[in-house]
Amino acid sequence: MSGKRIGLYPGTFDPITNGHLDIITRGAKLVDKLIIAVARNAGKGPMFSTDERVEMVLDDIAELRRTGLDIEVMAFDNLLVHFARDTGAAVIIRGLRAVSDFEYEFQMAAMNARLDKEIETMFLMASERQQFISSRFVKEIGKLGGDISTFVSPLTATRLKERFQSNPMD
Repeated sequence: MSGKRIGLYPGTFDPITNGHLDIITRGAKLVDKLIIAVARNAGKGPMFSTDERVEMVLDDIAELRRTGLDIEVMAFDNLLVHFARDTGAAVIIRGLRAVSDFEYEFQMAAMNARLDKEIETMFLMASERQQFISSRFVKEIGKLGGDISTFVSPLTATRLKERFQSNPMD
């Protein structure tokens, strides 16, 4: 493993939101390299394919990468701690929006620690303006014709609108 401290920020990112971007921006400053791990989680019934989600994340972080932050985007479909080992990540970064997130995230961190005690989990509280944003709510608001422009990037908003127009019954 190189001397770089590699962090892993996993999620479904269906779609990536401004809340995710907040955690990515802040998390990337805490590690030498941040890998955004896009889960191929068909069980969650994602609206966008894995490739589409990876592309959306890449589009939304392009400016961050231009500032010199070392950020990579990769899809994964195995156990998170195995993916972390495979990529050389020493820390898993997770965002917390509310107390309700904490219980689930605490359990996941404890399980991951039991599976690999060398990989730490770091929690970042969502910024005040991002605490209520979730991909699920963004999709629901967008599907019903609401304005999602303050929750996602303009590119992501466009992709969501196009998806809703092409699949109005989903």
